[in-house]
Amino acid sequence: MTVVGLDDTDSRDRGMCTTYVAARIAERLRREGCAVERCLLVRLNPAVEYKTRGNAALAIHTDAEPDRAFDVARERLEALAETADERTHPGLVVTDEDPATVPGEVSVFTRRAIRDHLEISEAVDLLERRGYRSWSVGDGRGRIGALAAVGAWNALEEWTHEHISYRESDRWGTPREVDRESVFVAADRGYPEVWDTVDRGESETVCVPHTPGPILHGIRGDDPDAVRNVADRIEGESVASSQLFVTNQGTDVHLRDAKLATVEDDRAYRTDGRVASEPETRRGGHVFVTLEAVGDTATRGDDRERLECTAFEPTKRFRDRVRALRVGDRLTVCGEVSRGTLKLEKFAVRDLVTTERVTPTCPDCERRMESAGRNQGYRCRDCGTSADGKAERPLERDLEVGWYEVPPCARRHIAKPLVRGGFDAPTHPER
Repeated sequence: MTVVGLDDTDSRDRGMCTTYVAARIAERLRREGCAVERCLLVRLNPAVEYKTRGNAALAIHTDAEPDRAFDVARERLEALAETADERTHPGLVVTDEDPATVPGEVSVFTRRAIRDHLEISEAVDLLERRGYRSWSVGDGRGRIGALAAVGAWNALEEWTHEHISYRESDRWGTPREVDRESVFVAADRGYPEVWDTVDRGESETVCVPHTPGPILHGIRGDDPDAVRNVADRIEGESVASSQLFVTNQGTDVHLRDAKLATVEDDRAYRTDGRVASEPETRRGGHVFVTLEAVGDTATRGDDRERLECTAFEPTKRFRDRVRALRVGDRLTVCGEVSRGTLKLEKFAVRDLVTTERVTPTCPDCERRMESAGRNQGYRCRDCGTSADGKAERPLERDLEVGWYEVPPCARRHIAKPLVRGGFDAPTHPER
């Protein structure tokens, strides 16, 4: 088996898509009589600053001879990569090792590429140790993702699928002609095996991109036949070609468990805490709330044990879930940390505050009591009835114990939708 890894062919401004380049490589190999067992779409750390929108690397598993696979891949990369953009630095890695048994150090490299930051020198050193053949343009940064894609099949356990349909090349950069109603009908038929096709709350076709690249639509889900069927039901402009990818999208593999006080910028976490401030809506419609460490997670007792979390305006109705939090609620939060703030992708309510302390009411006069003085409790000014302190009153909450998530229109490719299941509490999926 030969594994071809590639990365960094697209441009934020000029378009292109590395999935398209991989699909064209796979197509060429098939035309030459080679078998392509699978194409992998591997999402890497979404927090790295030099990424394009999705930070995806690609791998092709084929029975082609390594030298021929390398030549085909390089030719397609040279022809299609947007190297006119100085920020695009394509990379190619080819090996004849079985993708299921690549060495442990390559698998470790893959996992680090998904959760950490890697230097180009680390990729180069590993390529030299393993004797893998590689090629790159510019500073060679694309070799990081290409090598990570090579190790992905052995490094990761959970996989989903995406069926991507591509446009005719003469339509690239023009408005996409996709029948909205057919997308929503197809999405309903495919759900829940097929997810994040549309956002019903925002009436948005999530599967249709807005960039100038070659993709017409991408359908994601757990079952390969189901995503194909949904794609086939969507009406619109002609499809030039399509490719099914096996992918780590929708798996939460980017998240690591950590104590609140130990989180670092530019990484994604799953961490526990207690709400320490009332949610605050700031300029732009962004909602902020602060968590503090509690119980076994509290170690230092200083500001490092508090973490600001935010639901940005693009998360839309999810912000109402955050606004419904109250001081004392216990949560598990998930998201990327940037500049000391965790960008919420989802959270689980573990324990809700269900009562509030209020000034007591006189049982005889039914009037609110007044303070009798510092540490003196409360007294009714009409009849003199007293109370030792505040009373507890049941509190109606708009939240329940369980998981809440951003809507499909705001979900990161790698984040796991609640509808996929496997969570440790009840879920409240968004559609």
